[in-house]
Amino acid sequence: MASSSPTRHAWRVLLGLLLVTAALFGINAIGVYGFKESSWAPELALDLQGGTQIVLSAQTEDGADPTQEQLDQAAAIIRQRVDASGTAEADITTEGGRNIVVQIPGVADQETRDRIQASAQLEFRAVLAATDAATEFIGEDGNPTPFPTPDDSMNAIPTPEPTDGSDPAWMTEKQIAELQSFDCAAPRDHTTPPADEPLVACDPTGSVKYLLGPKELDGTVIDDATSGRDQRSAKWTVNLNLNREGTEVFGEISQRLNANRIANLSPRDQFAFVLDGVVISAPQMQAAILDGNPSISGDFTQESAKTLADQLRYGALPLSFTVESSDTISATLGSQQLQIGLIAGLIGLGLVAVYSLLSYRALGWVIIASIGVMGVLTYVIICILAWRMGFRLSLAGVAGLIVSIGFTADSFIVYFERIRDELRDGKSITGAVEDGWGRAKRTIYISKSINVLAAVVLYVLADSTVKGFAFTLGLTTLIDVFIFVIFTHPVMQLLARTRFFGGGHPLSGLDPESLGAVYRGRAQYREARVASSGRAARNQGARGEAEKRQTIAERKRAEALAAQGSSSARKDSDD
Repeated sequence: MASSSPTRHAWRVLLGLLLVTAALFGINAIGVYGFKESSWAPELALDLQGGTQIVLSAQTEDGADPTQEQLDQAAAIIRQRVDASGTAEADITTEGGRNIVVQIPGVADQETRDRIQASAQLEFRAVLAATDAATEFIGEDGNPTPFPTPDDSMNAIPTPEPTDGSDPAWMTEKQIAELQSFDCAAPRDHTTPPADEPLVACDPTGSVKYLLGPKELDGTVIDDATSGRDQRSAKWTVNLNLNREGTEVFGEISQRLNANRIANLSPRDQFAFVLDGVVISAPQMQAAILDGNPSISGDFTQESAKTLADQLRYGALPLSFTVESSDTISATLGSQQLQIGLIAGLIGLGLVAVYSLLSYRALGWVIIASIGVMGVLTYVIICILAWRMGFRLSLAGVAGLIVSIGFTADSFIVYFERIRDELRDGKSITGAVEDGWGRAKRTIYISKSINVLAAVVLYVLADSTVKGFAFTLGLTTLIDVFIFVIFTHPVMQLLARTRFFGGGHPLSGLDPESLGAVYRGRAQYREARVASSGRAARNQGARGEAEKRQTIAERKRAEALAAQGSSSARKDSDD
């Protein structure tokens, strides 16, 4: 029963690998046929596919050119908005004194365009009044009449002077007229509104318009924003993490708005997040929040919660922008370079296969099969990542996949050499497979951890054009370890119990005699059985191989034992 236990374990592990593979293909099939959003082919990046180019022009209050620091900061934040995962291979650069050029792989959907164009600074403003955008103004005769148009004759000075951002004194005659006459369907003015004055803005659908107080905070106080399900209500929420300044100021604001809620002063218990003149959210304050971790709840879906979290996290731009142009661009490298890269990968794979077969004979097929299984898993995972996180395969990413072939072969070579070392120590093939596994896996885990660490550092610190290489390199390294544990070792456990491999056939790559396994223990050799002159020559070569692999201490001990044996023989002869 004990001898069959590794066999049962190996079959269970291989069955688990089959189930994992089926699950991955099932997930991608759901994306292809269920959601109609995935594909059975990886998405290609800008350098291989082409895409959309959008040119943004910076707008400043005085009309002067922005500083290069402002443009660089804006470009970095726009990159985060477009490519929060860092793997969609978008190309975002500054141009001239006031332009940012955004190049996106493929055809940019409307959601992506809106995310790019919504590039003004994020502001936090208290809500003073809210009304339905379609509400009509009723005149003194009781009939609908046009809304009064704001003019200079109307009072625009708050009386008395407001004490905070929610003070109704901000609602002057002119501000109320502006709220009533404001048309949410009209083109928006992208200039930055004055921070110390009220603002009229609409929600993204244009169905509700708000009169907002002066700006009280901006997006720079947000350290992080994430989306997730509330454990109690199971609804999607957006969770904010504010810095020290934001925690202090927001704590005071939340106490004020919560007091308005208790006093039933709606909508002055709401706080609006304004991005590019649009109220992206205006939640009601439910309690005083003093820890700097407010959360926004509402009728969110998973997608809308994530979109709002991204807008809040990446909303603190120093500038406003207008779209100068939007064009389709061709691939910078194209399919020819992709074919060259794939051919280079096939050549590398072929060389690894030839080397494996020459060095390890039939055992080399285990390396080839492991790389094949790894290729299948990597392919379907890349398809799933393209669907779920927008990953696109660039030429740099293809290079990472090619390099991973050599790294993958390293794992198997370390394992097989450990097995051969155990065979040279005189162990059985089944014992050598298990003991070699115990020694090899520690070495492989350490080396692969270093590879993953290098990929992570490269991904974090390198330019965006290199992120694809770092991502695929780290991904394939993790898959390599997975295949090593769940495929290569179980297959070796099963092969070691076959007649061809377990019997040490010369073509198996596990022939003990050809490996120099002619001793039982340290410096204690057994006599080779000579069946013919050819067999004797082979045993002599095996003995020489074993002697070459001895350490200095082992060689000295062997010489001492040999000298002691010779001395004993001479003494017996003299006697």
